[in-house]
Amino acid sequence: MAVVFALVFAALVLFATERLPVDVTAIGVMVTLLLVEPVTEVAADAGLLGSPIYVLHRAGDGVSPVSVGLSGFSSTATITVLAMFVLSAGVQRTGVVQILGSKIAGLTGDSEFRQLGATVGIVGPISGFINNTAAVAILLPMITDLARENGVSPSKLLLPLSYASMFGGTLTLIGTSTNILASELSGRLAVEDPARYGALGEFSMFEFTQLGVVVLVIGSVYLMTVGRWLTPERIEPETDLTEEFGMAEYLTEVVVREDSPLTGQTVREAIEETDVDVDLVQLIRGDETFLEPLGPKTIRQGDVFAVRTDRDTLVNLMDTEGLDLLPDVQVDESELEVAGEGSQNLVEVVVSPGSSLVGESLATATFRQRYDATVLALRRGDEVMRQRMDHVRLRVGDTLLVQATNASVNRLNDNPDFIVAQEVHRPNFRESRIPVAVGIVGLVVAAAALTPIHIAVAALAGALGMILTGCLRPPEIYEAVQWDVIFLLAGVIPLGVALEATGGAALIADGIVAVAPALPPLLVLGMMYVVTALLTNIISNNASVVLMIPVAAEAAVQLGANPFAFVLAVTFAASTAFMTPVGYQTNLFVYGPGGYRFTDYLRVGAPLQAIFAVVTTLGIAFFWGLTP
Repeated sequence: MAVVFALVFAALVLFATERLPVDVTAIGVMVTLLLVEPVTEVAADAGLLGSPIYVLHRAGDGVSPVSVGLSGFSSTATITVLAMFVLSAGVQRTGVVQILGSKIAGLTGDSEFRQLGATVGIVGPISGFINNTAAVAILLPMITDLARENGVSPSKLLLPLSYASMFGGTLTLIGTSTNILASELSGRLAVEDPARYGALGEFSMFEFTQLGVVVLVIGSVYLMTVGRWLTPERIEPETDLTEEFGMAEYLTEVVVREDSPLTGQTVREAIEETDVDVDLVQLIRGDETFLEPLGPKTIRQGDVFAVRTDRDTLVNLMDTEGLDLLPDVQVDESELEVAGEGSQNLVEVVVSPGSSLVGESLATATFRQRYDATVLALRRGDEVMRQRMDHVRLRVGDTLLVQATNASVNRLNDNPDFIVAQEVHRPNFRESRIPVAVGIVGLVVAAAALTPIHIAVAALAGALGMILTGCLRPPEIYEAVQWDVIFLLAGVIPLGVALEATGGAALIADGIVAVAPALPPLLVLGMMYVVTALLTNIISNNASVVLMIPVAAEAAVQLGANPFAFVLAVTFAASTAFMTPVGYQTNLFVYGPGGYRFTDYLRVGAPLQAIFAVVTTLGIAFFWGLTP
C-alpha cells in the first residue's frame, strides 16, 4: 500500500506539472507496477482484472501479474474509446458538422448574443454523440471566423465552446472517454464483489441522460448570462491577423541593393543557415510573388523581401547585407496574401493534443522545411512571442501565426498534429456519405441501448462500417485515434487496480467515513464531487476517475449509501473541469486562439463549478436516491 501511495503521489505531481506528457507518465506508472512484483502479485491474487478476457486465466494457476499490469490495453474502455475516435472521424470527414454549423451561424448576424447562443446550441447536443473533443476541433475554425467576420472578439465565444462541449459530454455514455472509463470501473467492481457492490454495473447508453439534460440547460443559461459577463475580451475583434498578433513593428519590406553581398547567394545560404533572428516571409520579384520554399531561390538585385524581425536586427542587416527599407509600406494580411490570388495564406494553427510537435521546438521539428511554412508569431494564452521563437518548446494549445501557400495550408489542415483556426475550403468532404455516417452512429447508439450487444462491440462494428462504406479510408483510422488518450487509459487503469487491491482505496474511504457520521449523506456526496472536480482540474480527468471511483464506492458502502450515486458524482465531476486550461483537453484547444490568461478559467469556471456541485448533487439525489 505504501508503494502504491508513493506511486500515486509521484503520478499526481507529474500529471500536474506536465514535466512529461501525461501518456508517458501513465505508461511509466504501468511499467513501475509491473516491476514492483509484490504489488502486482497482490492484485493478481485478489483476481482484480481490467478485462473479462483475464477470467480465462483464473481457470489455471491464477492470473499472472503481467496480465494484470497490462490489462489497460485490453480494457473494454480503452477499446471503446479507440472505436469512438474512429466513428467521430467518419462523421467529421463527411462535413456534416461544418454544414450544420454554417447554416445556423448564418442566422446569427452580428449579434454577439445570438452567436453565443448558436455556439452553445450547436456543440452541446453534438458532443453527446460524437466525442466532445472532436466536436470542439471541428467547430473551432467556424466559430473563430464567425466572430471575426462580425466584429466580435473570439475570446467571447471560444471558452463557452469548450465548456458547452463538456455539458454535452454528460448526455450519453459515449459523450466522453471519462464516461466510458467510469462505466467499466463500475462494472468491474460489481463483478468482483457483488455482495458489496451489487448496486453497481456498467452504464447503459442513456443511464444518466436526464441529469445530463439538466446540466446542459443550466450550464447554457449560465454561459448566456453570468458567464457572458465574466468572459473577458482578450483579443480585440480584428479582421486582420497581423493586427491581432501585434505584428506592426516586426513586419516590413526591404529591397536588395546593387552592391549587396547577398546577390548571387541562395536564401538558405544568406539567411537560413545563420543565427540571425529573421524570417524571409515572401519574395516579390517584378510581378511575381513567391512563398515557401524560398531556400533554393537565388537572390537578385532589386528583389523585395517581406521580413519578420525586430528593429535592431533589421538595422544591422541593412548595414551589413546591403538592404534598403522600403518607405511607406505596411505589411498586413492583405499584403501577405498577394501570392494567394484570393486564397488564404495567413492562418492561425493550433497544436493539437497528441501532436508530434509537443515538446519539440520549431527548429528541432524543422517546421519551415517540413511544412513549407513560416511562423511569424506564437501565442500561448495571452502571451505573444514575435521573436526568437525557434527554440521555444511547443505545448498543446499553442497557436502559431503561419504564412504559407494555399497547398501548404491545406496540408496543415489535413494533418492531425494541427487545428487550423480558420475555415479552409475542403473540396474532399464526402458529403454523399452523410446519411451513411450518421446512420452508422445511430445504429451504434441503438445497438448499445436496445440490445444485449456491448458498447465496445457496437463501437468496433461501427468503426468497421465506416471503412466498408467509404466514410473513411483505411489509413485514416490511425490518424483519427488520439493515441495519447489510449496510452493514458492503458497506463492508469492498472493503478486503480493496485490502489484497490492493496487496500489503499479502503483506507482513504475509512478516512472519509470517520468524519462522515457527523455529516448528512447528501453533503458527503457533494464533498465527493468537489474533491474529484478539484483533482480533475489539476490532473487528467481519466486519472482522477481511476483514483476516485474505488474510493467513492467503498465510502458509500461503509456509509450504507447508494454506491451508484457516489460513482455518478465522481463521473460527472471528472467530465466537467472548468477552472484551469489543463483540466480538460478542450480547454487547451481554445487557450491560444482565445488569448486567455490562466486566471480567466478560474474567473469564469469557478462559479460554474460551484453551481454544478449543487446541481449535480441534488440531481443525483432526486433521480437515483442516496439509499441502496
